[in-house]
Amino acid sequence: MPLNPFFKCLLLACIGSSLFSPAAAVAQNPNPAPAGWNKLPSILKRVTAPKFPARDFEVTQFGAVGDGKTDCSMAFADAINKCNKAGGGRVVVPAGIFLTGAIHLKSNVNLYVSKEATIRFSTDPGKYLPVVFTRWEGTECMNYSALIYAFEQNNIAVTGEGVLDGQGSDDNWWAWKGNRQGGAGKPNQNEARKTLLDMGEKNVPVKERIFGEGSYLRPNFFQPYRCKNVLVEGVTFRNSPMWFLHPVLSKNVSVIGVTTEGQGPNNDGCDPESCTDVLIKNCFFNTGDDCIAIKSGRNGDGRRVNVPSENIIIQGCTMRNGHGGVVIGSEVSGSVRNVYAEECTMDSPNLDRALRIKTNAVRGGVIENVFMRNVKIGQVAEAVVKIDFYYEEGDKGNFTPIVRNVDVRNVECNKSQFGVWIRAYNRSPATGIHIENCTFMNVAEADVLENVENLTLINVKRTLRTASEKPK
Repeated sequence: MPLNPFFKCLLLACIGSSLFSPAAAVAQNPNPAPAGWNKLPSILKRVTAPKFPARDFEVTQFGAVGDGKTDCSMAFADAINKCNKAGGGRVVVPAGIFLTGAIHLKSNVNLYVSKEATIRFSTDPGKYLPVVFTRWEGTECMNYSALIYAFEQNNIAVTGEGVLDGQGSDDNWWAWKGNRQGGAGKPNQNEARKTLLDMGEKNVPVKERIFGEGSYLRPNFFQPYRCKNVLVEGVTFRNSPMWFLHPVLSKNVSVIGVTTEGQGPNNDGCDPESCTDVLIKNCFFNTGDDCIAIKSGRNGDGRRVNVPSENIIIQGCTMRNGHGGVVIGSEVSGSVRNVYAEECTMDSPNLDRALRIKTNAVRGGVIENVFMRNVKIGQVAEAVVKIDFYYEEGDKGNFTPIVRNVDVRNVECNKSQFGVWIRAYNRSPATGIHIENCTFMNVAEADVLENVENLTLINVKRTLRTASEKPK
């Protein structure tokens, strides 16, 4: 049963003490839900990085000049085509600054960015045309190519120790959001965004949802679409027009030792969408939006495609700025299951939450089997664990979301506004929430627990921040 108002008030009153173990207020389940980690080894066995022939194609051999001024788009295309036709290998970017438009990867090609190399992407939108088949905020359409794009390719990679610079700023891509400094009166994405969402709800054929020039729907940085065996390793991505890493409908994806830095609007770090078997390991995120956001399509269009994200593993990552460290949503109409996050570090006054699930009755979908353990947090601005059924449209749709089996263990946080914040619906409570061996220090406010069923809290300790320590 959901927590009734009286019991909720009793629980919140107990939380107000300087040190509180909720096991005293919430009956302990003698047989708590299993941790679910037993499936992790079999998933990890399936996530294997692609291998490439020992064959190099240096872009300078195809006319590329690393002066930061010469357009090297054709050189990249020629090197990739030659590598692909030869059976695969590395397309090597040597030391220098190489200016280019869209790069389209092909099967068996590893784009290798050397340590002293920078690929600098043009801010001319025309360099990302013609339009390609893509997904924009969870709705399929024809739009600008991602800066690096692949469609229905196998065995592809972006590796090395170099830098990929999207050059996003308020002077170009970021202004298209419509709410940036100096953006007043300039063209933005708002009208096209509404049109696209309407097309998705009306089931307009995707090939008729043509955007691109004049629409101001920003491209993502790296988007492998319907690909298999994808690797991104070692490189640094900076200042994306929108989301950084956005694999869609792809299988066997490894993102290892990657840095994403960008404080632009919607600068999500890594957003696997409707993907299966994904490993995000030892990465660093310092982003203007969610560090990692797991998605599966938006509203009617997401239900049409109807492919979940499942078997997503996050290990050893570091999160600085962002709206959330590990996030599920909000585009989750195709559902999400089997998410594992462990051994991560998070810390920033500009990181809002550690674990966040955001959905509503327009999105719908099922989010289940979410596991987090061994995470250390310096501070987050809002909640350590947040489950929100009232994101954006809230309870204004006909597709009631389901959230069940969320297990959080061995998480320490030194400072936050809330420890746990959960708001679900009376008709669809958040079910099977298990929090164990967690310490939430310097918490400003009592937990919010609205419509939670089968809540188990074992050895959860809090200290409540004093009035003098609370923000004014």
